[in-house]
Amino acid sequence: MTAFAIIFSWLNDQLLKMVWLQNIIDWLFKTIFNVDPETLFYKAGTFFLYDVIKIFILLTVLIFISSYIQSFFAPERTRAILSKVKGPFANIIGALLGTVTPFCSCSSIPIFIGFTKAGLPIGVTFSFLISSPLVDLASVILLASIFNWQIALVYVVMGLLIAVIGGTLISVFKMERYVEPFVTATLEETAIETNHVDDFKMTSKERVNYSFSQVKQIIHKVWLYIFIGVAIGALIHGFVPQTFIEAVLGTNNPFSVIIATLLGMPMYADIFGTLPIAEALVLKGVGLGTVLAFMMAVTALSLPSIIMLKKVVKTKLLLTFIGIVSSGIIIMGYVFNAFGFLLI
Repeated sequence: MTAFAIIFSWLNDQLLKMVWLQNIIDWLFKTIFNVDPETLFYKAGTFFLYDVIKIFILLTVLIFISSYIQSFFAPERTRAILSKVKGPFANIIGALLGTVTPFCSCSSIPIFIGFTKAGLPIGVTFSFLISSPLVDLASVILLASIFNWQIALVYVVMGLLIAVIGGTLISVFKMERYVEPFVTATLEETAIETNHVDDFKMTSKERVNYSFSQVKQIIHKVWLYIFIGVAIGALIHGFVPQTFIEAVLGTNNPFSVIIATLLGMPMYADIFGTLPIAEALVLKGVGLGTVLAFMMAVTALSLPSIIMLKKVVKTKLLLTFIGIVSSGIIIMGYVFNAFGFLLI
């Protein structure tokens, strides 16, 4: 093992996986609280406390960094960039720009409306809409902190592929006519809106203030979902029998990925709330692809976001979107289940 690999491994353990935090919590439960490590309460309690503290620490840092990066890509500037590219490459750019927006799926829909009103191709806007909740800097780092870098990076690639392919198919199917009329804008309105793009500037101080405000705003929005997600993960980890989890979601069940996708779709949370559940499921023997399919379904196809999207697109386009994204998630899940062992 090279010196670089040793240093990287140490930094990864201390900064991302926070082994030091796990050691402190184990010491507290064993020494101060005098809890038997073999009890279910110990397993659930240490899982809950460790994950809550770790996620909030990482989330605060990562939202700040993501927001600082995003301050260079305000909706107007993002829209201007997308308007300059055409064809399949535009879908790739749309998906990539979605990764620098620290929004949940519901928060991305108003931006999607703005892009559509500006006259951007519907497929490009859907590539953005799919990738925005699925893939961002915070989700990548948090995935690496729970699993490893290989899994995190492959997740990013798969998420971007789903976004690019999904948007491309919607373009190929020429679904523009299924957008509600009030969303579209006249060329005159589009020109008025885009004339202000070049005027958008922020000083370094303003970017820092914006990033701090985003930390406060997003933490305020997601803290409850994080607590709920960690609590569910702790219960699964400490109290739900492994045999039951494996029977429903284990790799021996050929329908596990489909079940996980269908279970995730009605829920509303972001990736920060679903990660603790994913971690607990993996520890219980659930296949990696099944777990990631559940996460993607929750973040990209949550019921509230579908309801919001229904207000701006017609039923045929909505069903096409759900069908394409859910099919991509399910395929990704089975691929991960088949080859995920190579990444662990």
